Amino acid sequence: MRATIQLCTYNRAHLLGRVLDACFEQTHPDDDYEIVLVNDGSTDGTAEVIAAARGRATCAFTVVDQPNAGLARARNAGIARARGERIIFIDDDVLVTPPFVAEHLRSDTAHPFAIVRGAVINTESFERLPVPSWTLANYSGNFFWTSNVSVPLPILRRVGNFTEAFREYGWEDIELGLRLRYAGVRGVLNRFAVAFHHKPRPRSGNVAGMVRQARAQARTAIQLRERYDTWRVVLATGDDALRRTYHRARRMFGAVARLEARVGPLDRDRPLDARELAAAHALASEAYYAELDAVARV
Repeated sequence: MRATIQLCTYNRAHLLGRVLDACFEQTHPDDDYEIVLVNDGSTDGTAEVIAAARGRATCAFTVVDQPNAGLARARNAGIARARGERIIFIDDDVLVTPPFVAEHLRSDTAHPFAIVRGAVINTESFERLPVPSWTLANYSGNFFWTSNVSVPLPILRRVGNFTEAFREYGWEDIELGLRLRYAGVRGVLNRFAVAFHHKPRPRSGNVAGMVRQARAQARTAIQLRERYDTWRVVLATGDDALRRTYHRARRMFGAVARLEARVGPLDRDRPLDARELAAAHALASEAYYAELDAVARV
């Protein structure tokens, strides 16, 4: 078997059925790839969605159920069950296009020992998809980003899979990418291996979650810095003295209160206008740097 699509899911029943159907509807022969899904302790209707998907599966479809343990551990559980020569990682909010597997394997034929980065196009809705054509506007500098990336399975296992010390949101794929880079594995881009990433416009009800996620990402950023104190990691995490000082000064002079006022009331779910949305993103950024400072003081 040449390929494994591996994804993990947690409480995304509203998207998972569409995501799996797209994985089933590939132009590559059904008997030459598989899907390995890890259900990481979902508490919504995910189990029912998976049960229904089993009846529609056109290729080998393996499901691993486990208590919630975080993405790194869930990824490793999926890797342990993978049989494909190349493992392709996506997320549970990513809709792949029909030639997706074939394109990853086309790149594998040309570059058999390389990481293959596919094209990721953000969309607010799976019901209104943009043209599946990658442009520089969709560029990401991430070397290994599990929204759409593949690597030969033996190489992945040789470098040690995902680091399970990363239990909160963020950086577990970047950390693995650094190990692959340092092991001499090069990366190539296939802009025809297209996947759509579901990125709905945040609403007022999402702001508190954005702040919590930013704080969690700061804590894992500290973990990454402790492992790799390099310019690449400093640039990726934004964890340098200049930016820390800048954001510390902003907080000292009341930036958080001003941003909260600009976002407006959060007691009811409502759309955010452009000004409120910018303030919400800035509020999450201040939470990120506040958490960096808090963790550094511990």
